[in-house]
Amino acid sequence: MLSTGLSQGAVPRLERPGPLRERVYETLLELITTRALSPGQHLVESELAGHLGVSRQPVREALQRLNTEGWVDLRPAQGAFVHEPTEQEADQLLSVRTLLEAEAARLAAAGSGSAGVAALEKLCEKGERAVADDDPDLAVAANAEFHAKVMELAGNVVLAELAGQVDRRVRWYYQPVARQRGTQSWIEHRALIAAISARDEKAATEVMRAHTEHTRAICHRRENG
Repeated sequence: MLSTGLSQGAVPRLERPGPLRERVYETLLELITTRALSPGQHLVESELAGHLGVSRQPVREALQRLNTEGWVDLRPAQGAFVHEPTEQEADQLLSVRTLLEAEAARLAAAGSGSAGVAALEKLCEKGERAVADDDPDLAVAANAEFHAKVMELAGNVVLAELAGQVDRRVRWYYQPVARQRGTQSWIEHRALIAAISARDEKAATEVMRAHTEHTRAICHRRENG
């Protein structure tokens, strides 16, 4: 076990062809988002480079970009560390998410057909199985897929782009509370599907707003617990 907290073989080595700098960045961002690299963890360039099978230069460039975007903190004379989000950061982001998701639910209810509803039901079943199997990683992934599908069904490109900007941070904040949300989260998803299927824009908006606020409240309690 290295100081990065990743065992040998836990991260696939990157193939040389392609935009290496971008691929190193995406790999590190995914490791942070899924909390394979946890908040506050020290990121050692040489060790990350060894894990990924690359030189230190693309790792250094990726860490600088991640620092600019708020995922990593570069501390003078100490090095790079995974950013530890504050309660205020999480609360503000999840507040914005509520606004975006509620509007997406309304638009999905206004325009979705049976195929869209069927796709949501399939994703909901996937999430329910993940909860039943006590697989929080799969539950988080299914949750992200479900919300992305609602956003897709909304059919608003600008809204989708804005949601995409916060999606990874939402996953980052959601990961630690996935088990707490558990079955209840998917009960709420079922209620949303029913509202969208009924083309009830008001109900879809209210269900989604309450759903995202429940997650926000649990994150808030966790930070203050």
